[in-house]
Amino acid sequence: METVSSPEVFLHIKVVMGMVISLSLARVLTGLAGIVQHPAKAKVYPIHLGWALSMFLFIIHIWWWEYRLQAVPAIGFGIYLFLICFCSLFFLLCALLFPASLDEYGGYEEYFISRRKWFFGILGLTYAVDILDTAIKGHERILSLGWEYPARNIIYILLCAIAAWTPNRRFHTAFIIANLIYQISFIFRLYDVLG
Repeated sequence: METVSSPEVFLHIKVVMGMVISLSLARVLTGLAGIVQHPAKAKVYPIHLGWALSMFLFIIHIWWWEYRLQAVPAIGFGIYLFLICFCSLFFLLCALLFPASLDEYGGYEEYFISRRKWFFGILGLTYAVDILDTAIKGHERILSLGWEYPARNIIYILLCAIAAWTPNRRFHTAFIIANLIYQISFIFRLYDVLG
């Protein structure tokens, strides 16, 4: 078989990943635009909107972070499949946030709480898979992130398990507020500049 140079492989993989990530971003933006276009159609739920904002940030952050794939010396089909599946988790999360129809529900609150096990189950899985994604970029990269990165992912996995289990609105409010504050802090402290 012919060996293809790493920049060519990276560009090919980046395009396919970009398509999946773009669908995720489009789902969030379309959902938000639908709320603006038809505000009386479904009752808005601030916690749901918070998670929509969080997914927007998570998606653009992941796409920013995936630039580091070009440092991987060789990418086989297994890693390629893994990366596409990882990106697909984001699409599933966005589709869960903004379903095709809310006709069966009294609004976003009733919908979100009824689908919390799916949403937080997949979100927790995404944080677990993120650790593997980082490992693909090399042991040195994991070490450069220090203790905060694995601690963050483990804490998020545990919080997602609690969020999937409990319908308690106070917990969900505290979780999304803390998440957004930390997420913005994490991005600008650790990933502000590619290098």
